[in-house]
Amino acid sequence: MNVLKQIFYILALPLILVVTWWVGTSGAKNFFVPTPALLAERFAATWFGERIMTDVLPSIGRLVTGLLIAIALGIILGLLIGLNKWLRDFTEPVFEFFRAIPPPVLVPVLMIIMGINDSMKVAVIVFGCIWPVLLNTIEGVRSIDPVQNETTRSYGIHGFARIRYQILPSATPQIMAGIRQALPIGLILMVISEMFASSSGLGFTIVQFQRSFAIPEMWSGIVVLGLIGVAMSFIFQFIERRVLRWYRGLKEVENAS
Repeated sequence: MNVLKQIFYILALPLILVVTWWVGTSGAKNFFVPTPALLAERFAATWFGERIMTDVLPSIGRLVTGLLIAIALGIILGLLIGLNKWLRDFTEPVFEFFRAIPPPVLVPVLMIIMGINDSMKVAVIVFGCIWPVLLNTIEGVRSIDPVQNETTRSYGIHGFARIRYQILPSATPQIMAGIRQALPIGLILMVISEMFASSSGLGFTIVQFQRSFAIPEMWSGIVVLGLIGVAMSFIFQFIERRVLRWYRGLKEVENAS
């Protein structure tokens, strides 16, 4: 019964939106808004073929690479800075400066420095996605219970053992929150970097469809991006439930008491 309820919650609103769209476009002949049937037909014809290999998979590869690099750097630097007050004070003004720079404006700069290649696109994703992970990791480390710190010191737990068994578990809820924020940013930057400088990828292909007035195909590319976003969300939720299983159980106990 719980599984059926969960499936209902997942599918109910999308079905309502599709039905509303179907009713709203039935009998209408708007060139810029295709009917669901036409979009489904063009979606299958456009993306169930070689475009998966030439556009979809390369885009996903750049996205995953950029996200993994940003997450790794964000966690490592966040732990290092969060554990050192003088380093936080030293880096905060610089971090605030770079965080305020919109990553898309760096695309022309990175094109000049790195050239038009996959490394440039990955660098754009890394620059945009590292900040939520980094800043949430720093705050997670800073907000650790002082009693825990005193307890680990009294038991002689230092160095990597303290990071592994006390700091990382305590900071993980905020780290996961930062990763959740980074996922949609990465997807957006993937598209933008491909729109500016690319000869393949989802962003490039969607712009080409728009310029050639292939409107249903353009909408089908947007649907692909939405499906990638949904898949990323479900994968993240699956990982988060397992990583934070202890944390959710603790919160349930606290709420029940």
